[in-house]
Amino acid sequence: MNYEPDVSTRKVILHLLKTKGALSVGDLSKQLGITEMAVRRHLNTLERDGFIESKLVRQAMGRPSHLYSLAPAADELFPKKYHTLALDLLGELVELAGEEQVHELFDRRRERLIERYESRMAGKSLSQRVAELTDIQNANGYMVQLDEREDGAFVLQEHNCPISQVANQFQHACSCELSMFRTLLGNDAEVERTECLAKGGMKCTYIIQQREEASS
Repeated sequence: MNYEPDVSTRKVILHLLKTKGALSVGDLSKQLGITEMAVRRHLNTLERDGFIESKLVRQAMGRPSHLYSLAPAADELFPKKYHTLALDLLGELVELAGEEQVHELFDRRRERLIERYESRMAGKSLSQRVAELTDIQNANGYMVQLDEREDGAFVLQEHNCPISQVANQFQHACSCELSMFRTLLGNDAEVERTECLAKGGMKCTYIIQQREEASS
């Protein structure tokens, strides 16, 4: 079964709601050139997925009708250029205060992240801390794959970098991530990065293992 026409129609519905505001089933039916029954099927799917919401509006004459509009979650479906703004601002900061100020900014961000997550590591074994770090990074969009080698070392691979455009230009961000990992995982962990997206790698790869003096 081919679902692409359905997906395309739902994209058009979202675009119409974005550009024209709240619309009724009848309005959408006219705009799309499809039956109201077909429109309702698409609306049901979009409402189920949390991308649209409806409200009952009473008319001066006739029965009340439902008007459909975008839900807050739909905002993420439309193009964003956050990285362009971030790069512009960081570039201005370099011009005004020098690159060291940008480094300090990333260092402060690292410390805030450590403060946010260090309680999740307390009292846990290394394997539990690595699993916790994996959950943290996945929640932040890094698409992490975690494997354990036969020698007991962990291989943590990040297949996506949400700040890749920034990291490509300001690689101190990558240094801060490595430093954050080492701090969160503790002194008994040895953390080495063997591949980096910002340096041309296919992914960011970290090898994590128990320090010999800690395991002996």
